[in-house]
Amino acid sequence: MEAAAQVVVDSPNVVYSPEAIEAQYEYRTTSVSRGDSVLKVYPSTTSFTFRTVRRVPRLGVMLVGWGGNNGSTLTAAVLANRLQLSWPTRTGRKEANYYGSLMQAGTVSLGLDAEGQEVFVPFRTLLPMVSPDDLVFDGWDISSLNLAEAMRRAQVLDWGLQEQLWPHMEALHPRPSVYIPEFIAANQSARADNLIPGTRAQQLEQIRRDIRDFRSREGLDKVIVLWTANTERFCELVPGLNDTAENLLRTIQLGLEVSPSTLFAVASILEGCAFLNGSPQNTLVPGAVELARQHHVFVGGDDFKSGQTKVKSVLVDFLISSGLKTMSIVSYNHLGNNDGQNLSAPSQFRSKEVSKSSVVDDMVQSNPVLYAPGEKPDHCVVIKYVPYVGDSKRAMDEYTSELMLGGTNTLVLHNTCEDSLLAAPIMLDLVLLTELCQRVSFCTDSDPEPQGFHSVLSLLGFLFKAPLAPPGSPVVNSLFRQRSCIENIFRACVGLPPQNHMLLEHKMERPSLKQIGHVAAACHVSYKKELAPAAPNSCIGDTNGHSQAAAPLMPTT
Repeated sequence: MEAAAQVVVDSPNVVYSPEAIEAQYEYRTTSVSRGDSVLKVYPSTTSFTFRTVRRVPRLGVMLVGWGGNNGSTLTAAVLANRLQLSWPTRTGRKEANYYGSLMQAGTVSLGLDAEGQEVFVPFRTLLPMVSPDDLVFDGWDISSLNLAEAMRRAQVLDWGLQEQLWPHMEALHPRPSVYIPEFIAANQSARADNLIPGTRAQQLEQIRRDIRDFRSREGLDKVIVLWTANTERFCELVPGLNDTAENLLRTIQLGLEVSPSTLFAVASILEGCAFLNGSPQNTLVPGAVELARQHHVFVGGDDFKSGQTKVKSVLVDFLISSGLKTMSIVSYNHLGNNDGQNLSAPSQFRSKEVSKSSVVDDMVQSNPVLYAPGEKPDHCVVIKYVPYVGDSKRAMDEYTSELMLGGTNTLVLHNTCEDSLLAAPIMLDLVLLTELCQRVSFCTDSDPEPQGFHSVLSLLGFLFKAPLAPPGSPVVNSLFRQRSCIENIFRACVGLPPQNHMLLEHKMERPSLKQIGHVAAACHVSYKKELAPAAPNSCIGDTNGHSQAAAPLMPTT
């Protein structure tokens, strides 16, 4: 990745010291009261002080399922970028990059320059963040294959890249993991040759020792644990078993039902490490969430949002916000990697079905003009295992919406998702965002005692199919709103106003808004640019392929 220009906010409300960035921020929101026929809206303003520690730690990442497709691909991606590798393909030479990462390849608008043009910079330049090239990896897996062998088994990367990475990954061996057969599909038993023995309590203690060993051996300041292993069946929520932190810890000691993912979550929390759940099962049972709050540790989940569901969270938002009444959503997938094989078992598929189906709920509820209370679209999700297609998941969707005067509109999409190459940058963003949030604190005029974000880190919703939120908080699935949340919190940390996309300085009859060092240019009528000559690989023409003459200059308003 190219080095980006440093961003410094020049404002009396922002102070850069060697230790921290401190910013004064006015948070404006509204509350609403409902009357018989009137909705009263009350604007309010709260003064915040944000403080972001500037020192970036040495960060370790422990992946549960390190030897799977996602774990081996993420490790390979970081190594390829760190080593600045390139390799030949049938379409030319490729170079390592972090495409697909919001933090590394996504941008935000800082504002307008002297010519009135928007200035965009990568997310990572707004606040001090860990460089992905500096991450240190370790982890667990029920399979004993080293990471080079796991990479080859996954069949995700080009052969030329695998050959260059092999000597760097061959020495990486996953630690033994927890295997409880009833939680994953029976077809996974052939892989299970690298296991932690003993009771649930003994397994918990071994996981904790592994975390401490990794932290000490690598000289790490922090460790974040991320579950990227098999989808498990749902765990029953039982009062007295997993409903409180105390009961959950007692359940582990007594050897009663607890999922492997919940064991890893508990171990991480007890070691003061953030835990992120990249699979759809209910790992973070109420007892685990309570334990995280008691230890002031971040947890987040559930289920990486990579392909079909990410498109759905955009498309349904577009349809409903445009005033179209979406009535039917049918989603079909087939894939051939180990995730697909595990999901071929009914109880594991049910976990995935739940996480994929809830993605439209808040968008439906946002439009009471279209949907009556309790009304929602028909929503069907199908997943099939087809070994031949490997990691190239096929996703087919049909969206049917009602139009005015009895009409209907149907959209049909086909999406080929390189599953692990989409998931790996999401995993990267989850780790980098979580670590940054650990360095952010804030206070208000009415509550001057510094505090951090809630232990359930809902800020990560952009990256999860079924985002967890603190109890009583709204769950947001709209991708635009989720991204705006991240961007505007970043902006608040450096004293910038939220991005509102109004661009009022370009919409005024008599512009008077001042830019830095100059006054906005006088209003003038802009003209469409003359068509540039077509590039060799572009097409300019009408629907029949005929070339078009350059359009005459026309005023735009």
